[in-house]
Amino acid sequence: MLFSSLVFLFTFLPITLLVYYLVPRKVKNVVLLIASLIFYAWGEPVYIFLMLISILFNYFCGMDIALKAGRKSQVRSLIFTIVVNLFILGFFKYYGFIVTNLNAILPFYIPYRKLELPIGISFYTFQTLGYVIDVYKGKTKACRHFGKYAAFVSFFPLLLAGPIERAEHLMPQIEEEHHFEYDKAIRGVKLI
Repeated sequence: MLFSSLVFLFTFLPITLLVYYLVPRKVKNVVLLIASLIFYAWGEPVYIFLMLISILFNYFCGMDIALKAGRKSQVRSLIFTIVVNLFILGFFKYYGFIVTNLNAILPFYIPYRKLELPIGISFYTFQTLGYVIDVYKGKTKACRHFGKYAAFVSFFPLLLAGPIERAEHLMPQIEEEHHFEYDKAIRGVKLI
């Protein structure tokens, strides 16, 4: 789903905003998470599982890095997290390229299936990497609430268009209470 599509502008966004502002504060992040997952699944439903695995993996890695603060094992946990994330990203971005080039130079053929590039994989991978690096450096605390962390990673307005936002900037915004402001809504509609 594109931000400029009629489905997004006249169905998805209004319903998401309406539900977000009508539900109690406790479930606002759940609404954001569900809306973000629906938005993501709209393009490639099968890759929603990859995103969820990435969110789970990096959530627990962030917690692990925070628990090991000041120890040598903290560096190993950070390196492990970075390597796994970059391997997954590299696999989906370069798998076809590498196999095609190997088939061009090798005397035998390696059969392979072309994989579609998961939508937004670079954005959410670098978003999670930024988070775990910030936890390692002590710039941000590890998020103990899985729903807030998942909403931070999958937040649909940033998922495809960016920018990659640091946890120290976006996480407090996800945690605070939001009130509907008529003037800002009118300005936003005019921009759209």
